[in-house]
Amino acid sequence: MSAHRTINGLADLGTWVGKEIAVSDWLLVDQARIQAFADATDDHQWIHLDIERCRRESPYRAPIAHGYLVLSMLPAMFESSVRIDGLSMSINYGLDRVRLPAPVISGQRIRGRLVLEKLDPVAGGMQAHWAATIEIEGGDKPACVAQMLARYITLPTTPQD
Repeated sequence: MSAHRTINGLADLGTWVGKEIAVSDWLLVDQARIQAFADATDDHQWIHLDIERCRRESPYRAPIAHGYLVLSMLPAMFESSVRIDGLSMSINYGLDRVRLPAPVISGQRIRGRLVLEKLDPVAGGMQAHWAATIEIEGGDKPACVAQMLARYITLPTTPQD
């Protein structure tokens, strides 16, 4: 179910509460992506980058992705699988209950599964609570489970002079 789902505004989004809306395409987490993340964040711990040392000393026998790298893939997974029309803006409002139950080993593929848990009214729109699960291809545990919070704002349109 990796097809792009289009939601026609907040009223339509409300009909999806409690349901799975989308599953993203698989994304490769290769060593180049892990290296780029390490360089961007200055997190150069050997468990992520030193292939030879990982073969000798790590229980995984290969580098693993940073947990924050895996978590940071959620927006790309969301964007590739869900579009909500009729919004003036979408605001990342944060995360709740983030857990990283299983490591992503360099070379594995991951994908996101998105369930809309609830919608709460806020000024100008709604706040969505998304249950996000990042699965590892062939894995028996998810790489990440988190509740994503997003604010969807719909401002009234005004005629231009």
